[in-house]
Amino acid sequence: MVKNKILLGFISVFAVSLLAACGNGETQTSENEDSQSTETESSSEEEMDMASDSGDHMDHSAEEMSSSGEVPEDLEEAENPTYEVGSQAMIEAEHMQGMDGAEATISGAFDTTVYTVSYTPTNGGDPVEDHKWVVHEEFEDPGEAPLEPGDEAVMNASHMEGMEGATATIDSAEDTTVYMVDFVTTDTEEEVQNHKWVTESELAPVE
Repeated sequence: MVKNKILLGFISVFAVSLLAACGNGETQTSENEDSQSTETESSSEEEMDMASDSGDHMDHSAEEMSSSGEVPEDLEEAENPTYEVGSQAMIEAEHMQGMDGAEATISGAFDTTVYTVSYTPTNGGDPVEDHKWVVHEEFEDPGEAPLEPGDEAVMNASHMEGMEGATATIDSAEDTTVYMVDFVTTDTEEEVQNHKWVTESELAPVE
């Protein structure tokens, strides 16, 4: 009887120890799974943040930022621009990556009303908000300037793919001198020709 009780006691202790070990293993497995899940979520959030950050500025090639230099026939050249054609100025705007801080050569200067606009590209691309800039003469039959915020007009401009023929909603309007500029991007050192447009407030003298 005594031997049987000792044997039963030993088996009981062994069983309890085994269950405890299994429990710890399950707990560790669960903790590891939770940790991996947290790391995955954190990584996913970081990727989303990076994607969001990269979307702050449009990433375009120099070819996309360049133009033929053609302007609407009724766009008037500025008589006494602050920055004359052929002169240099520093760009203090980053509509697209590689612009801010670049030294520009002025290739055209025009007095007009410029707009920031929002629109959906005709090629099915994502909606564009607060695009800078479209000049009054680049709209189809716009009437008298300025158009008011909330007005809609069809664009004849082709600064970006899917822009020409799209209906734009006016976000803001400003009477100013706009410039067409040549520059070399600060990030990829690509040459941009006849970029449209940079406003006078977005330029500064070369020191």
